[in-house]
Amino acid sequence: MPVITVTLKQIDNATTESTIRGHKVLIDRPTAKDGNDAGPMGGELLLAALGGCFNSNLLAAVRARDLSIDDVSIEVNGSLVDHPQRFESIEMIVRSAYPDRTEFDKLVTIAERSCIVANSLTKGLDLTVRVE
Repeated sequence: MPVITVTLKQIDNATTESTIRGHKVLIDRPTAKDGNDAGPMGGELLLAALGGCFNSNLLAAVRARDLSIDDVSIEVNGSLVDHPQRFESIEMIVRSAYPDRTEFDKLVTIAERSCIVANSLTKGLDLTVRVE
């Protein structure tokens, strides 16, 4: 089974640097939450990961069919609840002026079914936290 690995390390009192392949992304809290606002929060990145994964698959489906769509935009909204704080629901809104709505709906379905993040969220997963 293939494994995707991301490494993270503490940068200062509130900031974490994640390394993803050759890319670096800072994760932090806003100053209102005692952070340094050096980057998005983890929950915001989860929403961005969902939208980015989905759009990557959508654009791959567009290319595979030799279509021309260049105006896709996606809004991802996560509704929070407490105890424990988590996303209770996530809504993804996909927009495009592509004239064939039936075809675009089909592409959206293909992207949703192909997205690792969407599949993980909708199907659930086992999370293990270990201390070494």
